[in-house]
Amino acid sequence: MMTTNVDSVKRITVIGSGTMGLGIAQVAAMGGFNCVLYDIAEEAVARAMQRIDKNLDKGVSLGKVERGAAEAALSRLATSTDLEDALRDSDFMIEAVPEKLDLKRSIFARADEIMKPEAILATNTSGLSITDIGASTGRPDRVIGMHFFNPVHIMKLVEIVRSKATSDETFRLTEAVSHRMGKETVEVNESAGFVTSRVNALIGNEAFRMWEAGVASPEDIDKALKLGLNHPMGPFELVDLVGLDVRAASLGNLHEHLGETYKPCQIILDLVAAGRLGRKVGHGVYRYDDEGRRIPGSSSLPA
Repeated sequence: MMTTNVDSVKRITVIGSGTMGLGIAQVAAMGGFNCVLYDIAEEAVARAMQRIDKNLDKGVSLGKVERGAAEAALSRLATSTDLEDALRDSDFMIEAVPEKLDLKRSIFARADEIMKPEAILATNTSGLSITDIGASTGRPDRVIGMHFFNPVHIMKLVEIVRSKATSDETFRLTEAVSHRMGKETVEVNESAGFVTSRVNALIGNEAFRMWEAGVASPEDIDKALKLGLNHPMGPFELVDLVGLDVRAASLGNLHEHLGETYKPCQIILDLVAAGRLGRKVGHGVYRYDDEGRRIPGSSSLPA
């Protein structure tokens, strides 16, 4: 029988050590959980741990994290490239791999075989069906969405997404885990794009249409939304951070489920085809230097 006491969660396993996965592992460890960060390659988890260490050092230098708390968090973190070893004794899994339904379903099916019956299986998907992912397991009532935001150690929100089968107990324990990680939460019933991805996709798509039509430059559109609507980032800055390939995939999914309003602007598809995926490759809407800083005046329409 599953308990909703957060103290029952002794160990969390994060699957995937990319930008989102390492961030989730960091806040889990900062929240006092023992955490295992899994990826298929040793180099991947080693890079992730370097990033976590750097994030914590910056937090200490800015006075936002105490040195003792940072060291304690690092002591609670472990890495693994053996999926069975990473999952066997965990009470809670958070999957953070690329937005490919077949990949996620295969991970959940394997986790269902390995993990204890009462363990919860969560996915960080930003828009895929929790019901479809949960159907690959024998415990769909213990499958739930935890949509974190980038950068995870700074952004406060987690969208907790219930599938048609998610139990109240699973929701309450997931909410408690999120709060211990220092996050605020909202409850969302499964729908394409949830809340934030759905709204962001519309804003971002319209920004690209305005650029294409010559209404304003990306720099001025970003500035207008930051200063006029109090957005912390402009739509082009945000899409470069998230990744244009990620946004294109999200729009494709929303277009399929919600209709023509979400049809991806052709510029987005052209940029992806040109390899301009955003900050992670140094060039998206804008160009970036080796330190990840945006180069002024560097936006250009795809050739």
